[in-house]
Amino acid sequence: MPPFVKAITIGLIATASFIYFVTEFSVESSPETGNDAFLKIAAAKPPVFSGPVSYSSAVKAASPAVVNINTEKVVTVRSHPFFSDPVFKQMFGDMIVDGTAGSKRVENSLGSGVIINRDGYVLTNNHVIQGADAIHVSLKDGRSSSASVIGTDPETDIALLKIDLDELPVITIGDSDQLEIGDVVLAIGNPFGVGQTVTMGIVSATGRTQLGINTFENFIQTDAAINPGNSGGALVDAYGRLIGINTAIFSRSGGSQGVGFAIPSKMAEDIMKQLIEYGHAVRGWLGFEGHALTPKLVESLELDTTEGIIITAIVRNSPAHKAGLEPGDIIAGIDDSKVKSGHDALAVITSKQPGDKVTLLIKRDGRQYSVTATTIARPAQAISEVK
Repeated sequence: MPPFVKAITIGLIATASFIYFVTEFSVESSPETGNDAFLKIAAAKPPVFSGPVSYSSAVKAASPAVVNINTEKVVTVRSHPFFSDPVFKQMFGDMIVDGTAGSKRVENSLGSGVIINRDGYVLTNNHVIQGADAIHVSLKDGRSSSASVIGTDPETDIALLKIDLDELPVITIGDSDQLEIGDVVLAIGNPFGVGQTVTMGIVSATGRTQLGINTFENFIQTDAAINPGNSGGALVDAYGRLIGINTAIFSRSGGSQGVGFAIPSKMAEDIMKQLIEYGHAVRGWLGFEGHALTPKLVESLELDTTEGIIITAIVRNSPAHKAGLEPGDIIAGIDDSKVKSGHDALAVITSKQPGDKVTLLIKRDGRQYSVTATTIARPAQAISEVK
């Protein structure tokens, strides 16, 4: 090596060593100025909690068990009201052509579903298959099958189907109770009928209620893109485990705007077990209607708290009626738990099985006492316990 090149090389090494020494010294020993903080961040190793570069392994684990659902519904074409109007007929006479009235046509709709076990059970949304005369399920591997309905639960928007195919791919069910805001999630489904699609986002919120979508709500909110056709599909974690059934979106345009909702896997699994055993969901019912205590109600009733619900109606001969509850009673607690809202009361009562006893802490005329009632099965068209 020529002497001058060697000298330049040694000089560069020395300069680099000096910069490294100064950098290390400033990061470790001197107070953190703006530059020092930047150097410290740049020199730091990636944190141990950083996520994977790719989620392909999660997709490969979950996507074979996510299916496309195609439904067919036969509808009767009705005549336009004008065609049967006497004045309209007199004015236009033979010009009226109404050959389509009474004819039949087939309406198709698309959705998604998730294969839960090797017996062929498929979870989806009730609104995906509601009113369908025929249901067809298509797998990612190219196979397809007609599906039968095992049971539905419109109050949670869950439906359970069954298909008859061998060697079915099955999704692994995760624990939705362990979800935290910020967790990475993937939505897998069939948006707009274009074919299986995967989108990614995070858990934006958990326990979303009072959205007016279902009677019983406990939604996972996510910004993973969910579009028409995704309903009934899988929301999975970064390991491909099912943690939700994609159900609804908040949108002014009809497309995803970053606010989607999924039914937690724990709730869906609980409903599935009941649908398999009974063909419908089984919930406790007492037979009263209640309203949350608003500040105005609290003021007019001269109460000291907004916690609890006030009974506004009682179904005759219902468990609530037989237990002696009356309109105007305030339910402050159920089974040693405070009732802070109507959602709390509804969740506790409907979690009971028919025949279970429920202890209610009642306030009436300034007095407080306990009442025990025995739940019965919630009727299909039940009066709502709370509003």
